[in-house]
Amino acid sequence: MKDLPRVSAFPIDKKLNNFQESFYGKGEERHSYKGNIVNKINDIFASSSHVFKSRVRIYLKDDIIERTIIGKTGTDLLTLSGDKIRITDIMDIEKVWIIKLFLYNNNWVVLWNYF
Repeated sequence: MKDLPRVSAFPIDKKLNNFQESFYGKGEERHSYKGNIVNKINDIFASSSHVFKSRVRIYLKDDIIERTIIGKTGTDLLTLSGDKIRITDIMDIEKVWIIKLFLYNNNWVVLWNYF
């Protein structure tokens, strides 16, 4: 058997806080985020991948939608299509990954990034 390199594993000596929970019912996945949604939205807008717009998946109380957000007011998220989504109606929000696969010199190349 081939010698494999050693893996560095550092101990975690701080308290971890995972605030996400997933709920399942009738074959659908529902998300509920116990943290501060406004902070999570601000993190999306402050990320280096957000220049003008960000593609996000928004978990509402009764629906899951994907929208391209471009800004926010004190109470609403503003979308590229001109819609307003009330921040108080949002249960969870996450950025959507875009994966591109193409053939280059007979090799498959994968590019992934946030949209």
